[in-house]
Amino acid sequence: MDRGESPNCVHARGSVVCIAKPRQSAHVTAIMAKSPLDDPQQALYAWARYRRMMRFMMLLTAGVVGIALALLYDGESPASVHYYIAIALGIGFTMLLAGALMGLIFLSSGTGHDENVTDLTEQDPPDRS
Repeated sequence: MDRGESPNCVHARGSVVCIAKPRQSAHVTAIMAKSPLDDPQQALYAWARYRRMMRFMMLLTAGVVGIALALLYDGESPASVHYYIAIALGIGFTMLLAGALMGLIFLSSGTGHDENVTDLTEQDPPDRS
């Protein structure tokens, strides 16, 4: 194969840069077990559950933002509209980010993806008798 015809080569500004394909050693390959999310049916179910949870969090967030704005607005305060926009964005972004991260934790735990991780540092403690 000619230099530059490899799929690992990049053509940029008239020059060719080839990158060697990384080799996986035997100890790394032994650690990487097949994930339950590799099964298309299980992945489809898990991601559908995640999207359903995110839709619920979106509705809950909209409700909480509406309640917070209703409680803060009194009609007579000198607060500008920017104050209410900042409150709505702050509460909304925080709740949606927390919901997304917790949803990913539930997705990972619920599918058995967490059990596939092998801890190489886990060893039997030495006998200290």
